[in-house]
Amino acid sequence: MTDGEYDGAFGGEPGGTGGMTGPTWGEPAGEGRGDPFDEALALANAAAPVRVRPGTEAGAGGGPEPMTVRVPYATRETAAPHSSTTGGGGDVPYTPDDPFSLDDPAACGNGPSSASRSSSTPRSPGPSGSSDPSGSSDPSGSSGPSVPEDPPAPTASGPRPTPAALPWHIARDIAERAVPGPPAPETSALGDALGRTLAAPLTALTDLPSFDTSAMDGWAVSGPGPWRLDHPAGAPEAGPLPGILAGHAPTEALHDGHAVPIATGARVPPGATAVLRSEHGEVRELTDGGRRLYAPQPAPPGQDIRPRGQECRRGDQLLPVGALVTPAVLGLAAAAGYDELTAYRRPRAEVLVLGDELLDHGLPQDGRIRDALGPMLAPWLHALGVEAAAPRHLADDADTLYAAVAESTADVVITTGGTASGPVDHVHPTLRRLGAEVLVDGVAVRPGHPMLLARLAPHRHLVGLPGNPLAAVSGLVTLAEPLLRTLAARPPAAPYRTPLAAPVHGHPQDTRLVPVAYREDERHGLTAAPLRFHGPAMLRGIAAADALAVVPPGGAERGTELELLELPWSAGWSPVSSTGWTAPGGA
Repeated sequence: MTDGEYDGAFGGEPGGTGGMTGPTWGEPAGEGRGDPFDEALALANAAAPVRVRPGTEAGAGGGPEPMTVRVPYATRETAAPHSSTTGGGGDVPYTPDDPFSLDDPAACGNGPSSASRSSSTPRSPGPSGSSDPSGSSDPSGSSGPSVPEDPPAPTASGPRPTPAALPWHIARDIAERAVPGPPAPETSALGDALGRTLAAPLTALTDLPSFDTSAMDGWAVSGPGPWRLDHPAGAPEAGPLPGILAGHAPTEALHDGHAVPIATGARVPPGATAVLRSEHGEVRELTDGGRRLYAPQPAPPGQDIRPRGQECRRGDQLLPVGALVTPAVLGLAAAAGYDELTAYRRPRAEVLVLGDELLDHGLPQDGRIRDALGPMLAPWLHALGVEAAAPRHLADDADTLYAAVAESTADVVITTGGTASGPVDHVHPTLRRLGAEVLVDGVAVRPGHPMLLARLAPHRHLVGLPGNPLAAVSGLVTLAEPLLRTLAARPPAAPYRTPLAAPVHGHPQDTRLVPVAYREDERHGLTAAPLRFHGPAMLRGIAAADALAVVPPGGAERGTELELLELPWSAGWSPVSSTGWTAPGGA
C-alpha cells in the first residue's frame, strides 16, 4: 500500500463502500444509518457494523440480514484497504515544493533546530535485549523494572495490522467525547484556583463598593461652595488640615457649606454631596484665622463619588459556571469577599519521552539528537491549564514502558514516539498488555497521522504522539487538547476562520496542519501567512507561528478562509503553576 491511497472518508468511490458497507461520513444520518461518532469508535476498534442500504433489508427485496463483526484488538486486520496510514508505520512526510517563498523574517528567524525522533526510525534493541518487531520482550531476561502480577509481554511476531486512519474532525470529536465530563469539583484557596474552571457561580457576597467612596484626592464638600475648612477639635492649628484617609471611617457628619480633605478610596462622610478634586480647588486664608475653599465651577451632586453598590449588589451573579479563573477573576473574587473558590481541578498529565537516541543537554553527537519534545510539552500543557510534572525519559524497553504506564496515576499519559510498528515501537504492545480500549489509531492528517488515543481505565487515558516534533504538535492539538479541555470543563474556542495570505499545497486525501502567522493585508484585512519549515521534524515554523491552519485535502488558494487553531501564547499566554502533583518516579 502506498502513501496517499485514501479515497473518501475511509476509502472507496465517493458514495461507495470502499471495502465496507454503510454510508460515507459525508452522507446525512437517516434510516438505516448510524451515528458517525459510534461508527468511528467501532472502526478504531475494528468492530464496524455491516449494514445494508435502504430497500435491501430482509423482507424488502431479499437482502441480507444486518450483522456486526468484531475482531479482537490483538488479531484484527486492516479495517479499510484505502487508509492513508502506511503499513510500514511512521509519519511519512508529505513535502511538496515550498509554495510560499515568503521573505518573512519571522519565518526565517532563529528557532529550534533540533528534533526528537520519528516514530518510525529504526534503532537497536533496548536494554531488554528484545529484537521482536512487535516490541515484546522476555520478562525473565528483562533488565527493566518489574510490576507485580504483570501479564506476559505478547509473543506474536510480525508487523502490526494497519488500522484505518480517521478523518481529522472525527478524531477530534472522539477525543472531546472520550470522557463524560470533568471530575468532581474541589474547594480551594483563591491562589490555588488559578487556571481552573468555576464549578459554581461567582455571586457577590457584598455590595461593591461596600460604602460611598471617594474616586479622587481632594475635598469632600457639602452643598454649593465656597466651603469652610475647619480644624477638627483637638487638631493642631499649624500645618495641613487633617483629612479622611483610606481605611479610616469618618466620625463626624459634614455640615452644609463645609469641606474636609479626603484621599482616594476613603469613605465619604455623611452629609457630603460631592468630591472636589485637589487641582480644581483653591484654599484662602480668612481674616479670622479660618480657611475657605473656592472652586471656579460648581461641584454637581455625586461628582467623583463612587456610590455604594455601583459595581454590584450583594447576591448579584458576577460570573457563571464554566468561567476560567484568571488573575482578574481572583481579584474580583477577593473584592467580592471570597477566601475560597469551588472549581474543577486541573487535569493531571504525565509525559513519557521515549528513545535511546535522545540527549537532554549539549550538542547532538555520535548519532544521538537533542530531545526537543520534553522541554516543549510540559509548558504547553501548563498553558492549557493542565498540571504536568517534568517529563520522564524512558529507554526503548517494553517492560519499562509497561511499568511506567501501569503505575501512573495521571488522568492522561502522553507518550512521544513509538506509535508505529518499528522494532522498538512499544506503545501498541503495551496497550495490548494493559487491555486498553483503543479509541483512535491513526488520523488522516499530515503531519502526525500515527497518533493514537486509548482508554486505560474508566477515567484514565493515554495519548500517543508521533516522535517527530511538529507531528507531535499535531497530535497534541488533535487528540490531547480536546480530551484535556473536557476534563478541565473548559468550553471549546469559538470557530475562527481567516483568509490565507498565500496559497497552500494540500495532501491529496488528508488534512494538513500548517503553521501560520497573522499579517495585515490591504484587500483581506487580517490574514494568515503560511510559514516555511513545516516538515514533520521541524519546529522553526511553529516557533514563529500564531496558529495552525486546517488545510483541506487538495490545498487552498490565496484568500480562502480556513479554520485556525490558535496557539495558547497567541492570545496572551502565561504559565500556570503545576505545584502539588509529582509523577511517580519524578523528581
